[in-house]
Amino acid sequence: MSAATSVAPPPSSVESSFHRPCWVEISAEALRSNWRTLKSKLTKDVQMLAVVKANAYGLGLLNASRIAVDEGAAYLGVSSVEEGIALRDAGFSIPILILGSLYPFESFSLLFQYHLTPTIASLDAAEVLHRMATEKNQRLPVHLKIDSGFGRIGVSIPTAADFIEQVAKKSGLLVEGIYTHFASSDIDEDYTRAQAQAFLAVVKAVGDLPVGRQVRPQWIHMANSSALLRFPETHGTMVRPGLAFYGVPPYPLAQNVVALSPALTWKSRVIFLKMVPEGSCISYARTWIAKRPTRVATLAVGYADGLPRLLSNKGQVLIGGKRLPILGRVTMDMTMVDVTDLQAGGQACRIGDEVVLIGRQGAEEITASEMADWAQTNAYEILCGIGARVPRVMAHG
Repeated sequence: MSAATSVAPPPSSVESSFHRPCWVEISAEALRSNWRTLKSKLTKDVQMLAVVKANAYGLGLLNASRIAVDEGAAYLGVSSVEEGIALRDAGFSIPILILGSLYPFESFSLLFQYHLTPTIASLDAAEVLHRMATEKNQRLPVHLKIDSGFGRIGVSIPTAADFIEQVAKKSGLLVEGIYTHFASSDIDEDYTRAQAQAFLAVVKAVGDLPVGRQVRPQWIHMANSSALLRFPETHGTMVRPGLAFYGVPPYPLAQNVVALSPALTWKSRVIFLKMVPEGSCISYARTWIAKRPTRVATLAVGYADGLPRLLSNKGQVLIGGKRLPILGRVTMDMTMVDVTDLQAGGQACRIGDEVVLIGRQGAEEITASEMADWAQTNAYEILCGIGARVPRVMAHG
């Protein structure tokens, strides 16, 4: 076996800030376009919270948040105090909602220090926050989570109205929002409508209480990306787009009703080339054996970068605008692909050639959803799973 001796092309300007050729490019133009497209589906009195938790679904917390704020987001939604602090440290002054139940309660003091809005899903948490706020002579904005049928966190529908009223009585807390989350708005119309009806009945009940006891928060929110597009009656006063903001269709056939632009492109480069004879094995456990003389390219990406190991002998990548199969097991830091047919078609594969893992190259495209199908998961996990060691580069062109 002999390695190719072709000279590698120089790295692009995008790669000047890192050395290992595995990176993600984020399109600011696509993010802006998606935001405006989603906004056009709303009435003028409905605002948008950008869900930027989990490092903005892999696109980069600060990158996505800057675009959302520029486009007029009313709120940013994160999953932890740490993400909220990262935004504050980067200079964001916009309201930030922590979309989860905080534990342990000792972390509550950071909410006051960094002006973060917590989700409250129990009277115990409400009482601790109320005492802290009273001691600090402050009134802390909070959002109350109602479990309308998801079964994760939140107060159940039968007890929700009493819970909301009890929290609203606490002088240290300002009930700024009430919300719920749908279990299957992408696939189950009946269940989604039932959840929405149950939740809205609670909102109406606390709003119709006698004068002096009424609870009418500014923010009533329940719609995720798919509900935003499929169920206008769930818009409330604020919606929470995540996946659609990043350009991934949030339910089957969504692209038939809305034009979304993928905002993430995941790239690598060919770092090694060789010819192997028939009968040669590739990668761990010898799961791939050459049935012909094969030209093999090694890429600088592996499962430690977030490329699912389930793509072994099954996934594809783009090189030279052509789909090429992954050979053998995806390894921790490298992956091998078959470039024989590329060579036979007159396109000499060279060391340094650009590889697209998710995104478009020429007329071909591999989407996050397609990779998810190969890996037997969903696009959320694919995007969130792209490793922290993979640089995120913002493209503004």
